Amino acid sequence: MMPYDDIKSLLKKRLTEKRCYHSLCVADAARHLAEKYGADDDKMYLAGLLHDITKNTSDDEQLKLFARFGIILTDVEKASPQIWHAMSGSLYAEHELGIQDDDIISAIRYHTTAKRDMTLPQKIIYVADLISADRDYGDVEIIRKEAEESLETAMLSILSFSVKNLIDRKLPVHPDTLDAYNYLMIERRNHGTF
Repeated sequence: MMPYDDIKSLLKKRLTEKRCYHSLCVADAARHLAEKYGADDDKMYLAGLLHDITKNTSDDEQLKLFARFGIILTDVEKASPQIWHAMSGSLYAEHELGIQDDDIISAIRYHTTAKRDMTLPQKIIYVADLISADRDYGDVEIIRKEAEESLETAMLSILSFSVKNLIDRKLPVHPDTLDAYNYLMIERRNHGTF
């Protein structure tokens, strides 16, 4: 794997200054959550650094990357270019940077949509992305506190916010997002609170 300094230099080349700062903040939040919940903090830091590696990549370039690796977008994905960077970012990390760790690759892949029955690394990057120090949306402090108690509770809040936001903006909701929300709600109902 590349040294962190090399990755930070790559981020500066590929991302806007604001997006680069966000990636550093997510990496810090991911390391904190990894230490708290028992995941590999170095891997989560790296996943946090790389989670938005293709965020500022053009749609055309992302589509070329999908074609190169045989990724066929669903109708919902075609209509949701704002989530493409998670898919293209995981491909870039694996095939361009040579990262072969599934915890890192899948955490990048699902950091926008989430999915049913996520692994601990996937949960950490999903939550870290929304509670990082640069975030300042309305309920961020509440979700930060939830993340200190339970990743699943924080995820439910983030998923609820995301689904409502997409519906309010009249945008499609990815089936993985709905599956993640439903899975966590059913787990909560069947097994009590998290």
